[in-house]
Amino acid sequence: MSENATNEPHRLIAATVGIAIPTDSNAYGYLSEHHSYGQPDHDAAEYAEELAAEMLATTLGVGFDPDRSWDEKKEIYRISNRIVKVTNITQSAIGDKKGLWTTVVAGAVFIPEPLYVPEDS
Repeated sequence: MSENATNEPHRLIAATVGIAIPTDSNAYGYLSEHHSYGQPDHDAAEYAEELAAEMLATTLGVGFDPDRSWDEKKEIYRISNRIVKVTNITQSAIGDKKGLWTTVVAGAVFIPEPLYVPEDS
């Protein structure tokens, strides 16, 4: 979960969760959180996605260069011959003009698929 708040009039805030999911369904993914001031939601989202991919690469023990790993055409990262899809959940807002508190929240939950258990014969 990521959260950000301001009581500054017209202040741009963002909260985002980056998600990196390997295409290998037996591998773990990674979540990152990022919150910022003055950063448009697109930039905050891209940063969180890169952060999640980089953190996943670190857990795999491989190097990661976001510029060299990104396949723009397919919109995936290639990390040490592994394909990783990234996405994000982002919310941004501009602080209330009268200085009332403004808050943004972004969250994500991994829900595993139930395991297949065959019926007894």
